[in-house]
Amino acid sequence: MSEQSPLELAGDDPFGPHNLPYGVFTTADEPERRRLGVRIGNHVLDAGAAAAALGSPYTALLGGPGLDPLLAAGRTAWRDVRRALTGWVSVPAHRAVIEPLLIPLPAVTMRLPYQVGDYVDFYASEHHATNVGRIFRPDGEPLTPNWKHLPIGYHGRSGTVVVSGTDVVRPRGQRKAPADPVPVFGPSVKLDIEAEVGFVVGVPSERGTPVPLADFRDHVFGLSLLNDWSARDLQAWEYVPLGPFLGKSFATSVSAWVTPLEALDDARCAPPARDVALLPYLDDAGEDEPGGFDLRISVAVNGHVIAEPPFATMYWTAAQQLAHMTVNGASLRTGDLFGSGTVSGPERHQRGSLLELTWNGRDPLALPEGERAFLEDGDEVTMTAWAPGPGGVRVGLGEVTGRVVPSA
Repeated sequence: MSEQSPLELAGDDPFGPHNLPYGVFTTADEPERRRLGVRIGNHVLDAGAAAAALGSPYTALLGGPGLDPLLAAGRTAWRDVRRALTGWVSVPAHRAVIEPLLIPLPAVTMRLPYQVGDYVDFYASEHHATNVGRIFRPDGEPLTPNWKHLPIGYHGRSGTVVVSGTDVVRPRGQRKAPADPVPVFGPSVKLDIEAEVGFVVGVPSERGTPVPLADFRDHVFGLSLLNDWSARDLQAWEYVPLGPFLGKSFATSVSAWVTPLEALDDARCAPPARDVALLPYLDDAGEDEPGGFDLRISVAVNGHVIAEPPFATMYWTAAQQLAHMTVNGASLRTGDLFGSGTVSGPERHQRGSLLELTWNGRDPLALPEGERAFLEDGDEVTMTAWAPGPGGVRVGLGEVTGRVVPSA
């Protein structure tokens, strides 16, 4: 009896031909050779080798050590390459060529799939922003006056964006509790996570030329899960008046897999109703497709699920974030990454950060290994997600995981 082909997947496999996320991998026998791969089931297809073996015109886009050439190639190329890849893994006539180029996932090491350009992080969940406001301003309005007029964000540090599986060293810095007379220096004692979605820019834009809402899909290639690690005690002391700095810049983890937007067409959804009129450049009421994405995220600490944030509840869409990010004339570069901001829903189990889940440590989580107000050394955080796909099948998003290790 012949062995079943790794291309013969169950119809409900979340990483079937309807998905095909991109990543970069190395193998034990060639640890320095980075190759662009496409995930199919529990295997990685060496996309460059497949293109070369089949005489594809896309060999130059797929045969390099990263995703950057494809990112820069534009929407027509994205569509055509995806169509070709779908045929390579779906048409039986290609199996003799494709099967030898499939590598089991446990046999590869995943790398950061693109060169990160600029990194911007937003604050787009009304539920998250309201919770944070109630924690830190219990006697005032939870939302700041500007919150429903523009997507609030800050520029982060692209050099510390790391791929899933990279250990996160507990950051050190200044912190000062309200009752302390002076600040102290040392490891953060309030290390937190933020469940987010990161959007990856492909086609750049010219400086001085804003990117309108309607051009979102011409510039953004795809998305992946993102964990914006946060040292809440460092952040609380430093952020007035200029915002996040050392409390955020030590690490941002992203999934090793980038899901193309085209794989998520069935997951598009309308954002929540807005109760404040938007300025024209942010007003998406007349756009051809809804700006939201129905992504179901799960957050686990040491294998135990602690939250299930729904991305469909995000007040500001990625298209609005991109429009606002460039409205002043700031340009885009290939590989730019912008984070959605913490994803939180209206229910307690839908909160995307420990700050919210424990109400700044007041209500610790009960885990099998003990209570957690914030993360302890050795804790491993894993985020997974899926989205509705064609015909009811799920589209899986690559996980993002990271383990906390002690300060150096």
